[in-house]
Amino acid sequence: MEESKSLFKTYSGIIWLLCGIVAGSILGLVFGKEVEIIKPLGDIFLNLLFTAIIPLVFFTIASSIASLEKSEKLGKLFVVVIGVFLSTVLVSAILMIVAVFIFPIHQDIIISKMPLESMQAASGGSQITQLLTANDFYELLSRKSMLALILFSFLIGFASLRSGEKGENFRGFLNSGNEVMKQLLHLIMKTAPIGLGAYFAYQVGIFGPQLFGAYAKPLGLYYGVCAFYFVVFFSLYAFLAGGKLGVKVFWGNNITAALTALGTCSSIATIPANLEAAEKMKVPAYIRNVAIPLGAPLHKDGSSVSSIVKIAVIFAMFGKDFTDPMTLLTALGITVVVSVVEGGIPNGGYIGEILAITIYGFPMEQALPAAMIVGTLVDPMATLLNANGDVVSAMMIARISEGKKWLSDAMLN
Repeated sequence: MEESKSLFKTYSGIIWLLCGIVAGSILGLVFGKEVEIIKPLGDIFLNLLFTAIIPLVFFTIASSIASLEKSEKLGKLFVVVIGVFLSTVLVSAILMIVAVFIFPIHQDIIISKMPLESMQAASGGSQITQLLTANDFYELLSRKSMLALILFSFLIGFASLRSGEKGENFRGFLNSGNEVMKQLLHLIMKTAPIGLGAYFAYQVGIFGPQLFGAYAKPLGLYYGVCAFYFVVFFSLYAFLAGGKLGVKVFWGNNITAALTALGTCSSIATIPANLEAAEKMKVPAYIRNVAIPLGAPLHKDGSSVSSIVKIAVIFAMFGKDFTDPMTLLTALGITVVVSVVEGGIPNGGYIGEILAITIYGFPMEQALPAAMIVGTLVDPMATLLNANGDVVSAMMIARISEGKKWLSDAMLN
């Protein structure tokens, strides 16, 4: 009896989260579009998360960098993080290309009459400037400027590191702020069963029926490949990171993070759950506090897979050959760009679709709506791979940075 109580206490958060998601899914199936009335509950939960995410990202990154003993360690960590992120993005994209070869998409796709988003043309240099910097300090306090905030946080942390004894009080402030924000997010996550339940109800009620329409085959292919990648490749990554123990630790601690990603469709909103999961997986603080906030806007295995399938769908619409070597190499290049520039917000940004359509020369008025529909319908699974991939990547980064026995040594402490 005592053992069962202890087990429930350990997994109570996950159990309540699952109950909320199951209840929401049932409501969505039963009431359909009428369930939209409870969507504000999900919006309130998500807004609380987004409000807290900005200071969380600032304090976790800045305090982590400021706490490093040697600046040389920072440079090595960046190289490893970018190397791991880029590798998994390319692996996921190549896997989808292989799947398209085996299960080609030939059928005609119904072109939607969805209104196009208003886009403003801007030069490449201007787009990079807007991506990496903000015009004023207050603009950093928006999730739309997440990359700029991350860069600013790195600079603050590095400046604190260089300031020596004179910056000791400020480093203490950063560490204290980091702990306060972790506790705040812990309180917010108490409302997760209701918030995520409402979000699942909305997704099932509004988007569910569309899955059986003209987009069924590409969507089926996408979800099948993603499920395979999630189970098989994430297990492989965990094994490479820590052997059999790594696989056990990863799958034993990523459930809450995975469900949060599915429910919110937001890599940024999943940062708190990912940080908690990585801590339970014994990933060193200096690695998880850098890799996970940085991975939210930069590392997107799911968006990589969706980029390939959307390009394949557009090619099928116009009867073009997707298997040409130059076409595939271009698609891989687009995928890497998409992984960097797409925002970590729900259904956020169609930069990748516009980039692909422009490069391949398809008519925007016909191709973009189809890509937008596919992008919307694959968003939950894409976010699962985007966000949960940050956790298993943090484990691999720890393996490279800390050595082969990093996990077994951490489990002993």
